[in-house]
Amino acid sequence: MDIMMPEMDGQTAIREIRAIEEAEGMLSTYGVKIIMTTALDDVKNVVKPFKSLCDAYLFKPIDTQKLLCHIKELHLV
Repeated sequence: MDIMMPEMDGQTAIREIRAIEEAEGMLSTYGVKIIMTTALDDVKNVVKPFKSLCDAYLFKPIDTQKLLCHIKELHLV
């Protein structure tokens, strides 16, 4: 998911996803796996998603090896 999206920014989307999971009694560690992406590289934009409980973070242009590493670490493959 990108931080900057047209309808809703990625950080708001993360908060809403995690709120739905919490309302259903699901811990975020067992919920949706979220990898944030962005062209922004300042600390403020990196810290906020992790506080919102994203699982990984990648800067654009996306390094395919890093993406695959995160996917494996999250047991998605």
